[in-house]
Formats: sequence, structure tokens, C-alpha cells
Amino acid sequence: MSQFSEKDIFYMARAIELAKNGFYSTKPNPAVGSVIVQDGEIVGEGWHQKAGQPHAERIALAEAGDQAKGATAYVTLEPCSHHGKTPPCADALVAAEVTRVVIAMVDPNPLVAGDGVARLENAGIEVEVGVLELEARELNTGFLYKMENDLPYVRLKIASSMDGRTAMESGESQWITGEESRLEVHEMRAQAGALITGIGTVLADDPSLTVRLSDEQLAEMNLTQESCHPIRVVLDPNLSMPLNAKMLSLPGRTILMTSRATAERNPEIVEELHASGIEMVAVAAEEDRLDIKSILSYLAQEEQVNDVMVESGAIVAGAFVQSGLVNEIHCFMAPIFMGQNAKPMFALEGISSMQDKLEYGIHSIDRFGDDVRMILKAKD
Repeated sequence: MSQFSEKDIFYMARAIELAKNGFYSTKPNPAVGSVIVQDGEIVGEGWHQKAGQPHAERIALAEAGDQAKGATAYVTLEPCSHHGKTPPCADALVAAEVTRVVIAMVDPNPLVAGDGVARLENAGIEVEVGVLELEARELNTGFLYKMENDLPYVRLKIASSMDGRTAMESGESQWITGEESRLEVHEMRAQAGALITGIGTVLADDPSLTVRLSDEQLAEMNLTQESCHPIRVVLDPNLSMPLNAKMLSLPGRTILMTSRATAERNPEIVEELHASGIEMVAVAAEEDRLDIKSILSYLAQEEQVNDVMVESGAIVAGAFVQSGLVNEIHCFMAPIFMGQNAKPMFALEGISSMQDKLEYGIHSIDRFGDDVRMILKAKD
């Protein structure tokens, strides 16, 4: 039985609903919602919309005005206690003279990590933590994972036939899955901070790797055509990127990742790429294989990416799976068969017996039109 009252659960559920409005738009910040309650009535509500803009608590307090004094504040994530682009929300709650703050979960960000709670308690405010914590965690899976692991949360997307094929032998692959599945993929892209593919996919398909949703759809996600695109990351260990690749002329950033050794051996190519305006990053590698942990660490630390989506061919997909750093596999499977000569989902090396098998657990199965999407999660 819950230790929290029905009213606490009700108002926190409302705060979580508010936070969902920022699910796509707050990156790299977490999505947060807040509700101010005075005498059993909601007098203020707020949700964080974009990084650099006011946090949920401050918006809710502004709406509540003088009615915040003596009220209870509900917030889905521990109020911040440090000066970033905005001043500390814990201080704002103290200044507003609320008497009680109910928090869904402590913020694992080392700049907060309990300090927000301490500030409130030191000011004589009653604090309770843990109301609907699991639901609150689901709002910010990538943010929380990065704070706790120094790596982004990785979702690998595959579209395949019933016989596990992703493209014909010729490379033809449009379209395996239906329109409903493709719409879901674009929403997944909009959630991601970075989208990773391999140079083989670029050379074979010349993909756009953009978010292609209508203005109306993006408005519902608190996004625009300019703000919706994740960083495109192309893994190119041998510097084969064509300067006329389609994605280079499209909205959003493209980062080319290669090995340090390749960059040092080919200064002329590096200079040409830089002159063309291409962002390039050199990471650790073994022979012609880029180190996946180095790639993800760079994105987490230098680009503040919380969520990564991988859309690639079998070689890159297989390498990511075998790295052990994929958190979820989203397999969209269409009710078609493509034959034994078509290309497989994953190129996996060194698996010769059942003892070597890689195991994932089925998290969920849902349907998009005629297709089925199975989400697999890495086993602990």
C-alpha cells in the first residue's frame, strides 16, 4: 500500500501530465512539471519547455502569485539548487513561502543530487520524496541514464521482413514497413539528441536522416521545423564521405566521426572536409573499427546528448549490439518475405555456439498498421 495520500498521487499525476508537454523539446534538460495547491485547489501549473527558459516550478509559482504562500508544491524532479541558465528553483520555492514540497524523485545530476531537498528542509519546509517515482523516471530515461552512467541511452532501430532482412541484395529497401511505422520512427528521431549511421548507409542510400513531420505534428511536440532535427553522426573510419551527400545541405548538424590514425594520415582530406564546412571528430579505433564507447562518451560529454538513436546497416548495427551499449532494440517487422539473398539485420562476429548467444528481454510488442514493433531491452 502506498505511503502517500490519494491527493498527493492525484496532484503528482497532474504534474507528470504537464511534464509530458516537454518530452521532445527540453533536451538536453529533463522534462519537468509542477503544480501549486492551496486549500485543495490548483492555483498554479507549469512545465519546462526548452533549455534556457524558465523551469516548471518558476512558471507554476508565477501563476500562483500570492496564493503560493502556505501552499504545497508538487514537482516531478527535485528542484535545482545551482545557477545555470536560470536561477535555483529551490530558492524560488523558499522565497514564495510554500510550506510543503512533494517531489517525485531526487535529481541524480551531481550539481543537485539532494542539495535541492536540503535547501528546502533547511528553510523549514516539509519535503516528501517518492510519489509516482517510476512514472517520473519514464519521462527522462535518457537524462537519468546519462547522469548515472556518463553515457547516453541508446535505442537501435531496425526495419525488417519476417525472414529478418533489411534490404534486397541490390540495396533496395524502400519501403519495407508501412506509413504508420515510418511516422513512429520520425517521432523517435525527434526524441533523440543524436542519430548515428555508418558511411556504408550514406554511400548506398544517400539518406536525409531528418525529422519529416508536419508543422501541426511538430507544434504538438513543442518543436519547429528548425528545432526538431537530432545531430546526425556518420561513422566514417576511412574518410569516404562524399561532399555532395544529401544530408550535408539539409537543416541540422552533421558530425563526421573517424579514427585518430586516419585523420593523421590524411591531412589533405581532413582540410578539404573542414573547408566544406563539415564538422569532424577523431575518436579511438582498432584497425578500421571506431570505438563505440568513445563515440558515445563524446556525444554525452561534448554535445550533452542524452538519447542516441542508431539507424544503420548490418555492420554498424551488429557492432553496437556486440558492444553491450545498446539499451533498447526497436524492431519494426513487416509481414513480407525478402529471400535468402537479401541483407540481414545484424552482422555479428564470433558467435559459433549457443554459449556465445546475445540475450535481450522482450519489453513490449505493439502494432503500427500491418507492422509489428518489438522493443527488446538489454538484460542486466
